[in-house]
Amino acid sequence: MTNLFALASLGLALSAGVTGLAPAAQASAATPSALTETVARKAGTGKQAEASKNVVETAIADPQFSTLVAAVQAAGLVDALASAESITLFAPTNAAFEALPAGTVESLLLPENREQLTAILTYHVVPTKVMAADVSSGDVPTLNGAPLTIEVSGGAVTVGGAQVTATDVKASNGVIHVVNRVILPPTD
Repeated sequence: MTNLFALASLGLALSAGVTGLAPAAQASAATPSALTETVARKAGTGKQAEASKNVVETAIADPQFSTLVAAVQAAGLVDALASAESITLFAPTNAAFEALPAGTVESLLLPENREQLTAILTYHVVPTKVMAADVSSGDVPTLNGAPLTIEVSGGAVTVGGAQVTATDVKASNGVIHVVNRVILPPTD
């Protein structure tokens, strides 16, 4: 079983790579299909294969994550998440984003709010692959740098207060666990 508390020693190697898309990728990533092609090129495949989709491609392929995909694109995290070697993404559904106060999503997607959006999205990512069977209660590091609290009780799992509604959506570079709300990082 993966020792989640040992993850802190792994460091947040991706945080250094959390920069924007390359200019050519920004221009070509205007539509979901263009974004899919950009991610496929970054993965070195040139085309997608069902068994080899990374976490970004997996999210793109599932309509319940269209808002998450738009947010990842707006934050410039496509390259970092697509090229990460082993991550866990706690993925909020479209319904989770819709539950935020009116205008919040639209505001976060504005270029001037990119830093705040990046902080929120990276709080949903643990820098190692953790399957549902390996999850235990405790705090785990995130790409955001702030710890995320996981609670396991009677077969139910909550992450930062969000309920995990589906688990172990496998990707070539990690795993996605679906959550029912957007998890906000602590504020200083």
